[in-house]
This record gives sequence, C-alpha cells and structure tokens, in this order.
Amino acid sequence: MKTLLLMRHAKSSRKDPNLTDHDRPLNKRGIRDAPRMGNVLRDEGLVPDLIVTSPATRAVATAEAVAKASGCRSELRVVAELYPGDSPSYVRVLREIPDDSRRVLVVGHNPAMERFLGELTGMMEILPTAAVAVVELSIAKWKEISQATRGRLISVWRPREFE
Repeated sequence: MKTLLLMRHAKSSRKDPNLTDHDRPLNKRGIRDAPRMGNVLRDEGLVPDLIVTSPATRAVATAEAVAKASGCRSELRVVAELYPGDSPSYVRVLREIPDDSRRVLVVGHNPAMERFLGELTGMMEILPTAAVAVVELSIAKWKEISQATRGRLISVWRPREFE
C-alpha cells in the first residue's frame, strides 16, 4: 500500500509583469498557507517520505515550506516534467519513485493536478491553491502505477478549513 499526497502549489503573485509564469513567487497568502498545510500533514501523521515538485518557483517554494513545517527530512526532488504537467507525466514521475518511500507528496499545477486526481480516484474535486488530496493506492511498488490504476480518495484539505 502506498499513499499519494497531491498538492497544488500555494497562491502566487502576479505583481511583476516581467516575470514568466514559471518564475512567479508565492504571494502573502501562499507564504502563509504552505506551512499551514505542512502543519496539517504533520498533525495527521502524514509526513511525506519524499517530496516531488514542479520546478516552477511557486511550486518549489511551496514544497520547501511544507517540508520544513511537516518535519519532512528527505531531499526535494525537482522534476521538470511536472511543469505544467499532465496525467501521463504524473504517472511517469511516480513510476520512478523509490519503493522505500511509502508516502509521497507531489506539488504541481492545475488543471493537470485536478484531472489526474479525477482519473486516479473517479472523484472530481476542486483543488484551490495549497489544497492537499490524500489518496491510498493498492500497489506494493511505485513502478506498478499506470493510467489504469485506481486509488481511494481519503481526504481533501483546503487551507481555508484551517484558518
């Protein structure tokens, strides 16, 4: 059994029109919400064994804040294929996860994240920025995951629920 934590990056800033989409930083709300969700993961006993993130500035900043707040001690794995990402890219990335990682957090982007969650669980959920979906997968090894894999949606946590 594996646990997949899917997290949409925290809220980003659009203040600087000279920045590309890839380079947008977190805004004040994002800086507040990312560690808040890391605290939730810690409090729920869901500290990730590994965090995989898109290389976008806002995603990496989200992953770093969640890691620190949750107490995750693993290195961050930055994967270019997750920006902007699609369902097949999520599957390819997950298939490369080491099997000693039972619980993996993936920080990515919409619409890919919501689409992948829907395909994986059969449940359509809206994932606002910094939301975390918890999915149980009945697989023993990450390389077993495929587009046909079906997981069970356990929870979806949104930052506003914890204000």
